[in-house]
Amino acid sequence: MAVLPLAALAQTAAPDLTQKADPFVGVDGGGVTGGNTVPGAGVPFGFVSLSPDTTNADTNGYDSKSPIMGFSYTHVSGTGGSGKYGNFRVTPTVGPLKLNHLHFGKTGERASPGYYSVGLGNSDAERIQVELTASRRVGFQRLTYPAVADSQLIFDVSSVVAMRGRGQRVRLAKVELIDDHTLAGEVTVEGGWNPAPYTLYFHAVVDRPAKAFGAWKAGQGAFEAKPGVGRSEGGSQVKSPANRQGLMIEYDTEREFSNRLGAYLTFDTTTRRQVQMKLAVSFVSAAKARANLAEEMPGWDFDGYRQAARAQWADALAKIQVEGGTDEQQRIFYSALYRAHTMPHDLSGENVWWTSDEPHYEDFYTLWDTFRTLHPLLTVIQPQRQRDMLRSLIDTYKHTGWMPDARIAGANGMTQGGSNGDVLVADAVVKKLGGFDQALAYEAIRKNGEVDTDQPFLQGRVLKDYLKLGYVPFTETRSASRTLEYAYDDYAIGVVAKALGKTDDAKRYLARAGNWKNLWDDKLGCVRPRYPNGEWVENYSCTYEYPDRSGPWWDAPFYEGNSLQYSTYVPQDVAGLMAKAGGREGFVAWLDQLFDGHYSQGNEPDILAPYLYIHAGRPDRTDEIVRQLMAKHYHATRTGLPGNDDAGAMSSWYVWNALGLYPNAGQPYYYIASPVFARGVIALEGGKSFVVEAPATSDANRYVTAASLNGKPLDRAWITHDELAKGGVLTLTMGSKPSAWATTFVAPPNGQ
Repeated sequence: MAVLPLAALAQTAAPDLTQKADPFVGVDGGGVTGGNTVPGAGVPFGFVSLSPDTTNADTNGYDSKSPIMGFSYTHVSGTGGSGKYGNFRVTPTVGPLKLNHLHFGKTGERASPGYYSVGLGNSDAERIQVELTASRRVGFQRLTYPAVADSQLIFDVSSVVAMRGRGQRVRLAKVELIDDHTLAGEVTVEGGWNPAPYTLYFHAVVDRPAKAFGAWKAGQGAFEAKPGVGRSEGGSQVKSPANRQGLMIEYDTEREFSNRLGAYLTFDTTTRRQVQMKLAVSFVSAAKARANLAEEMPGWDFDGYRQAARAQWADALAKIQVEGGTDEQQRIFYSALYRAHTMPHDLSGENVWWTSDEPHYEDFYTLWDTFRTLHPLLTVIQPQRQRDMLRSLIDTYKHTGWMPDARIAGANGMTQGGSNGDVLVADAVVKKLGGFDQALAYEAIRKNGEVDTDQPFLQGRVLKDYLKLGYVPFTETRSASRTLEYAYDDYAIGVVAKALGKTDDAKRYLARAGNWKNLWDDKLGCVRPRYPNGEWVENYSCTYEYPDRSGPWWDAPFYEGNSLQYSTYVPQDVAGLMAKAGGREGFVAWLDQLFDGHYSQGNEPDILAPYLYIHAGRPDRTDEIVRQLMAKHYHATRTGLPGNDDAGAMSSWYVWNALGLYPNAGQPYYYIASPVFARGVIALEGGKSFVVEAPATSDANRYVTAASLNGKPLDRAWITHDELAKGGVLTLTMGSKPSAWATTFVAPPNGQ
């Protein structure tokens, strides 16, 4: 009998799942819009995202085809809109100091969780090997230059993800050259996904003295250097009042956007070719950035810090271990699970906005995207993270007066629809997550349901007409989609009220959850906007896509979608929706119409729709559709996502579906559908695990024909959260044709 060595046994028991996660998946456009993921180095939920910036990038700062300008320390992943961050870009070059048109080709680009490397340069003679790794608030670069007398390290303190100048702009940048290997600085930036300015600080050190160093200022095609120690400021890109009022908003008549400020270090790499540089960031001060550096990366062992980052990712990816499926499906899965651990960013210890001992997270970008799939996933596999995120949101309410739907860099971002923090709180309450102040959380979400917002784009809801009419009228923007979202937010508030024993509140909010019916047009079979007097909006189609080019993006009756898509969003009352759509058979036909060319996997409003067939006793249609969607829209490639990943929302959708489960956020159950893996083991809190087994699953065997839970037959296409949280085994029998399994629908517990 052969005996495996201990190392081989360990490798068999705990495979290195980081090898299956590819940070390049989704960086480019595969659908209507790009995945906009970030390929650079970071750690789970870390703020520093040290990644290349390219000349034709979207909000992620990167695209595969265009030249690299340098490597900045802060990014958001998978987002649309006007972007944020891209701060403190560092560019290594060779030869005389030149600061304009820093466009460089790349070779040998590689990335894995916590690590990125590339050969940077426009010729072999000038190529620099760049390696990046990171911790939560520190980025580390290891640079191997060619053997030349002048190797440059150029710091752009005023850098941002540019978006053609339509997004962020620098108000003021400052830099201090402290000595020949140390510098610090700050930048204040306005614009992007929210208009509020933010100030970010840095402290940087290199591992050897520079032979020359100093500050620089640059404008359109020109720069001036200021050698030696000292302080400099400048780089303001804010448009003048006259320019702000100009009609050509993308044209800077005074060339403001070209204004930049930075620093340079020059090294002789003739014999000693390697230079290492660490840069820490802080929202508090440059001194706090220096303290962060001392805390997180006191030494110069690049490979050690790289392995530490990799170990954090290995731990995160090991929360779910799968067997079976194809190699590509496993790579898609672990790349998706990787991206589900990127945002929001853990900025505990960096809360400069108020004094609090609570955990602090920023860059909820946005809950409208992530409440549906990402946060329910974190509740299961990262429950303490989810508790801390909830505590941060509740603490934000305590100190600002509102629980945000979006928050970036210390201020609220754009609110796309409802107050979706309501759903996060309800999800935590009905799943007994615990570990947060439920009374204060209820106070926050009840305000969302009672108090008309003072800033409609940034917080709360537009309630005046909604409370009076039972719907948001066409005189408000996004009136129909807001009505649908407000109704479910009301349901969430009602569920929490009931759990806390607030009976009168519960009755009132659960009644308001039926407001979606006030916009249902029985003749058209979809939700239709109404005027305040009750009349329908004219010249209307259920399948017309909004927004169009006839008005501003935010002013359409639906936010990013058509009525048929949004009309499926009644998760609190699928039975009522089915009745409106013509009963069981009519409902199936109505859903079939949606999936006949009108469904969008590239955005969130209708991503629950495949599971609504289960309510009509047709789990086979759910199985068919989710398999088709996974196969069509998800690939282990740079264009492998259906659209913006939206901070992990679309990736977590794949994680759930590939396992054969799917949440209805805010309610304590999970639908069962068609897993692509023969076995998936979900690590739960307290050392327990929940296993989904489907030994016969394949592309042909995509139908669940029978099920058992812990050995007992299960004739329903859902399990409760309690059943999952206790740990156990869900065994699914798979076949090539549908069976009678779960064709008689039994309603799951819904939190009421």
